[in-house]
Amino acid sequence: MSKYAFFLGCNIPARVSQYETASRMVLKRVGVKLVDIRQFNCCGYPLRNSDSKAYLLSAVRNLALAEEQNLDLLVLCQCCLGSLKKAAQLMTEDGAMQDEVRNILESENLRYRGNVKIKHLLTVLYHDIGIEAIQKQLNATFKGLNIAVQYGCHGLRPSPVTQFDDPSNPTIFDDLVTVTGAESVDWPLKLDCCGAPALGIDDDLSNNLAIKKILDGKKAGAQYICTVCPYCHLQFDTVQAMIIKQKKLKESLPAILYPQLLGLSMGIDAELLGLNQNQLEIGNIRSFVCDKE
Repeated sequence: MSKYAFFLGCNIPARVSQYETASRMVLKRVGVKLVDIRQFNCCGYPLRNSDSKAYLLSAVRNLALAEEQNLDLLVLCQCCLGSLKKAAQLMTEDGAMQDEVRNILESENLRYRGNVKIKHLLTVLYHDIGIEAIQKQLNATFKGLNIAVQYGCHGLRPSPVTQFDDPSNPTIFDDLVTVTGAESVDWPLKLDCCGAPALGIDDDLSNNLAIKKILDGKKAGAQYICTVCPYCHLQFDTVQAMIIKQKKLKESLPAILYPQLLGLSMGIDAELLGLNQNQLEIGNIRSFVCDKE
């Protein structure tokens, strides 16, 4: 059984708790044990461009807590992934800031030696568990279901730091959607930003980026957009619902989290997967489910 320290970050428990719930269920099905470390704090991302030392300390403290238990980190949020991986890279350099971070950690009897690996949900499923092992846990597959995958920016870039997938031609997410029997459609704006970073700063820009992607996905034949980042999911679920209410968009392209999609093909009840917590109704997605051959 694979075992990881489960890092949720700040956004998921507060705003996208169904991402955590569904992930726990599907990971349990494929033999992953998750360890919850209560002392975890923010990944440091909000401070990254304003206070370098506070950012680095916040991020590395989480790594030290996982390393204390000899566990790698399993991360759901792509912003957290990029933030924690960047911190690990920075700690390989010698400098006064790195020394100060180590000294502060030692005051808590924590040490960071650089032995912990930071992995996203998708990379754990794809590389550590594997397609074949996932297929063995499916009791149904989708037929005639077209999905537009939303990779998100922070998982792919900067690629030397995240080491997630080919930033120009990623395939991991597409392959994991395909394993459920759904088809991952090719769409021109697949790798574009969802617009979430601009929300609250320039709402028109943020909404327009989302609308362009939604229309592009629909034009490519997608019936749903599949997400693996809480910010992307909020943009294509909560924000899209608001855009529709404001009559800036006529038809929706509902968002579904990948563990929700995978969970349905595993036969897990939709309510247990938190589909009722999504703002946009998933509608008739279960009509695409057929028994596994």
